[in-house]
Amino acid sequence: MSQFADRHIGPCATEVDLMLEKIGATSLDDLIYQAVPDGIRLKEELNLSPALSEQEYMQRIRGIASKNKVFKTYIGMGYYDTISPSVIIRNVLENPVWYTSYTPYQAEISQGRLEALLNFQTMVSELTGMALANASLLDEATAAAEAMIMMFNTRSRSQAKAGVNTCFVDAVVWPQTKTVLETRATPLGINLEFGEAGKDSFDSEKHFGAIVQFPDANGEIRDFSAFAGEVHNAGGKLAVGADLLSLSIISPPGEWGADIVFGSSQRFGVPLYYGGPHAAFFAAGEEFKRHMPGRIIGVSKDATGKPALRMALQTREQHIKRERATSNICTAQALLATMAGFYGVWHGADGLKEIASKIHGLATRLNEALDSKGFKALNKTYFDTLRFKLPESIVVDELRAMMLEKGINLRYFEDSTLIGISIDETTSEEDVQDLIDILLHVADQTSVNIHDIKGNEGIPAEMKRKSKFMEQEVFNNCRSETEMMRYIKRLERKDISLAHSMISLGSCTMKLNAASELFSLTWPEFTSIHPFVPVDQARGYHEMMDELRADLAEITGLADVSLQPNSGAAGEYAGLMVIRTYHQSRNEGHRNVALIPSSAHGTNPASAVMAGMKVVVVKCDEMGNIDMNDLREKAEKHSKELSCIMVTYPSTHGVFESSIKELCNVIHHHGGQVYMDGANMNAQVGITSPGLIGADVCHLNLHKTFSIPHGGGGPGVGPIAVASHLAVFLPGHAVIDNMRDGISAVAAAPWGSPGVLPITYGYIKMMGAGGLKKATQVAILNANYLAVELKDDYGILYTGESGRVGHEMILECRKLKAATGISEIDIAKRLIDYGYHAPTVSFPVHGTLMIEPTESESKEEMDRFLDALKAIYAEIKEVEAGIADKADNVLKNAPHPDYVVVTDAWERPYGREKAAFPLAWVRENKFWPAIARVDDAYGDRNLVCTCEPLENYQDN
Repeated sequence: MSQFADRHIGPCATEVDLMLEKIGATSLDDLIYQAVPDGIRLKEELNLSPALSEQEYMQRIRGIASKNKVFKTYIGMGYYDTISPSVIIRNVLENPVWYTSYTPYQAEISQGRLEALLNFQTMVSELTGMALANASLLDEATAAAEAMIMMFNTRSRSQAKAGVNTCFVDAVVWPQTKTVLETRATPLGINLEFGEAGKDSFDSEKHFGAIVQFPDANGEIRDFSAFAGEVHNAGGKLAVGADLLSLSIISPPGEWGADIVFGSSQRFGVPLYYGGPHAAFFAAGEEFKRHMPGRIIGVSKDATGKPALRMALQTREQHIKRERATSNICTAQALLATMAGFYGVWHGADGLKEIASKIHGLATRLNEALDSKGFKALNKTYFDTLRFKLPESIVVDELRAMMLEKGINLRYFEDSTLIGISIDETTSEEDVQDLIDILLHVADQTSVNIHDIKGNEGIPAEMKRKSKFMEQEVFNNCRSETEMMRYIKRLERKDISLAHSMISLGSCTMKLNAASELFSLTWPEFTSIHPFVPVDQARGYHEMMDELRADLAEITGLADVSLQPNSGAAGEYAGLMVIRTYHQSRNEGHRNVALIPSSAHGTNPASAVMAGMKVVVVKCDEMGNIDMNDLREKAEKHSKELSCIMVTYPSTHGVFESSIKELCNVIHHHGGQVYMDGANMNAQVGITSPGLIGADVCHLNLHKTFSIPHGGGGPGVGPIAVASHLAVFLPGHAVIDNMRDGISAVAAAPWGSPGVLPITYGYIKMMGAGGLKKATQVAILNANYLAVELKDDYGILYTGESGRVGHEMILECRKLKAATGISEIDIAKRLIDYGYHAPTVSFPVHGTLMIEPTESESKEEMDRFLDALKAIYAEIKEVEAGIADKADNVLKNAPHPDYVVVTDAWERPYGREKAAFPLAWVRENKFWPAIARVDDAYGDRNLVCTCEPLENYQDN
């Protein structure tokens, strides 16, 4: 095994032996023999390249990076080079407290990232002129699809009854937006009609909503206010895809009639990354607050009345609504939204206006210089993007060749007489002068000096922004790097991450994100590549992605892999669309039933509905296994309509079910396909595989099994692996001609989020086959060690036939609640006082805690965690015995922030020391929660989702 694997895997050899002895296994192989059914265990080792040392990997990734060519790129199309402030790169992107934290479901230990995301929401609301914004979506194109679906789902009853099901889409939206809209519309029965907004009529008998781009894909700033009125008069809604930076100087859509505004925040300091990850934004009117997709951060209060932040309106989430969900969005892009929000804090309104004005000013001077020399400017209006008709003397292929020779990418069109140029934050006067010189040289014209050009205004006077924005204190305080650094650190100190302690979340696999894996993320060869450059400029990326696809295919035992889906939920959706298209290719488009176990992840039924399928729930037995009798009955009943089953393995209950192969055979016998949810793949790698088990499709959570950080709720990557008969149907992309001809795109960028793929690539290359297998073995060992230690106190809800769990287990809390009134929530909050993030609460079984320790945690850390849980159990027994008050005790009052403990007015029936330092070792590394227990209900009743205005702070 490699040296890197020894560093990645937490327990040393001695600790492994001690844990094996404790659980009653003679070796890791013996444990796997007990836990994993014989019929699905791999007989041979994975065929992967030999493990690299960290030093060898660094040389390898350097060589790959050198094959990427960093050109000056003026392609635009929704992607722009940007200047990422060093203070944000150093203190956020490269900081494990920010990139290893989990989605902020536990508000008391997430106040820092919640505030950062609230800043993002506020910035988006202010710039768009909308009442409400969410905390990010996956990318601009999928945000457009969410807008379309939200408009469809909020149609009036009369529209729905009349079958109004067409969305009007302006023809001049981004091409990648068009293709994702087409993908998402078809299975939901939504028709798309492309036309010219303002010229083609909006028909109340046909259209439920409209989507336009602002500025449009040709760079034109069109006044859509009259069109907005037409849409509203016809009972429809208007969604606007906007350039967020331009809205600092252009009239925001919220001021001229938009109902929804969406787009990308990429140019707010987030690198290009060959297409992702980037945080989309989504803003809407107040009336849509219960229909908006994604997460919303809201202001509430804690148990003491102190203001507190938390995720609002959680009943909208797909894990609760399941097949009634109107979106399957799970992973957002929290880390990238945090960066974009900090970019807004760093620059403030004045800084954003200055950047936007500089970009526009350079565009005006370029426009005037070329227009005066025979290049016909096609834009009457513009912000940063220009289109020119070339002089007849210019052959576009010769121009392209010269530009490439000079290291410059322009946008080229099917009409070879046209070129496009988009200016961005990194463009200098010298860059524009180079463009002028080269273009006029090719046109056989004398050049002009940019300093002699004033430039005519490209923004009509009536479309200039007149309203103020971002006057809140947070956007006006951090102008020096000292203040910015301290603000970021002040927020950082409020959050628990993997840098503090184990995060034992079941089904979320919070494992080590090694520094060597992340080291290359800020190299310009990876950060500065536009997604639509010629493929040969990204040879390094493609070499890495080809190897990664091959390795993931080997690991899954399947034939081919698509890296395009940019979240686990997107992977689910893509996999189901592949299955849907496969059935259609066989003239079996009527197959639309998805069987889904009652224990499944909430995104499973939501994704099935999004893919146009009918969900039929399969029961689980008292041991948590899929009820095979119920499965057979329902497969038989729906045999002619059966599309697929969605199954998680090991099960969502943390058990390797021995009937899994029989399950696959039953589904295949009835003509269906087996979709395996890869959330629990960390218990399979090197031990078994989806292909061996019998699955046809499997999505992989690279942010779980394959070491990409969670980033506070994203980035996630959800590639899909498929069997050979499905490979032809993997996603294509309309903008890239040489991509496969499969289902249409499920993400804006052709390869999803390539910027974080070096992490998984490095993980696999440095672990090697032996390291990956041992990681799986130790993950299962760690879980069984905790299960053995906790079963006598709490009880383990489900185990396999041998009495073993997989890589996670469910802690029984319902009996304790019945006896004492202490709930799983109370246990979760009390763990914070011990310095731990809670396990997964009330999923998949209400009233329980699901624990997954991962292979990265040492025995020493797990023993501390056990000490905490056993001490909490003793505290519960004190309540049961009447020693502690049933209503006023350390569990019901947990967590205990410093301002509660360090006070002269302590009136609780237990001591301060018991509250804050329940075990001696807690003193050594005490984490103080920023707030007491949050009041979620208050926040939902009094929804506030932006920062307070500056004048309110001044009044205090």
